[in-house]
Amino acid sequence: MPYEPFEAVPLARTGLTVTRLGFGGASIGGLYRAVGEADAEATVRHAWGLGIRYFDVAPLYGYGAAERRIGAVLRGVPREAFVLSTKVGRLVRDAGEVPPGADVDRQALDGTPDAFYAGTAGRGIVFDYSAEGVRRSLGESLERLGLDRIDLALVHDPDAHWQAAIDRAIPELLRLREAGVIRAVGVGMNQAPMLARFVRETDLDAVLVAGRYTLLDQVAIRDLLPACERRGVAVLVAGVMNSGVLAAPDAGARFDYLPAPPDVVARAKAIGAACDRYGVPVRAAATQLPLAHPAVTGLIAGVRSVEHLDEYPELLRHPIPAALWDDLRAEGLLDAGVPVPA
Repeated sequence: MPYEPFEAVPLARTGLTVTRLGFGGASIGGLYRAVGEADAEATVRHAWGLGIRYFDVAPLYGYGAAERRIGAVLRGVPREAFVLSTKVGRLVRDAGEVPPGADVDRQALDGTPDAFYAGTAGRGIVFDYSAEGVRRSLGESLERLGLDRIDLALVHDPDAHWQAAIDRAIPELLRLREAGVIRAVGVGMNQAPMLARFVRETDLDAVLVAGRYTLLDQVAIRDLLPACERRGVAVLVAGVMNSGVLAAPDAGARFDYLPAPPDVVARAKAIGAACDRYGVPVRAAATQLPLAHPAVTGLIAGVRSVEHLDEYPELLRHPIPAALWDDLRAEGLLDAGVPVPA
């Protein structure tokens, strides 16, 4: 069943409504390569013009650049007309501002270009999942965005900071939700097991899972998605191309932001070959598959250009024959328990 990308979908029990297709800000923050200010803002403006009404960003994306770029556009439209999420747990700091003994992801603090975000030399990230860090992060995000509120606040990648996140960051976000400062609380990660634990042990509204419920990797179906169904937690899916290897499984392709291992490239090629037999773009199958699961609310597209963004509505509407899903299962390329578009 093709999907309507601009359909309004309730975000669990929050009272917020998002479009089925959301806009992710990592790429316009300069992920892998630089994006000019004007091009970035043109892409955000085009997303709005198409009908996208959910925007996701984070301080990490371009070390503040993506928030500034998204805010520059969204300040010009009615605030009640869109839903915005950003993240906490990482503070952007210039090299000279990092306090002694801080928990630092040095990345660009040594003055060399950052491995993931272009144009960030001389700046870095300080990890801070404390209650004070949460408040400071949200305040700095609002300043960069130039907006008066954030709807959904997500704890960002607390992989090595589980205890601080569950003891301090999430309780503070729940307090802010209770006070009406934010509307919803969530966690965003590139893994499924820890996300499932957060769902079971805390009062979340949403999770953002990147790369773990895709045409290439459906590990989230084992524990995370059932837990979200039981608890009424909305699932937002990102990274459906697994950093690009699904779309272009060639030498040098990335998987989860790093060079793809040979077995992953081989699997992506086999999936692409199956799609080719039916004349289906692999990107269409990759965008539609996650939305077939009842726990999944929406898809976040990380794009860097107007042309790239224009592909997504077409991909979501592209007809896909049931026989393709049958072939993928028969070839061991799709878990038998994964729901597929009808």
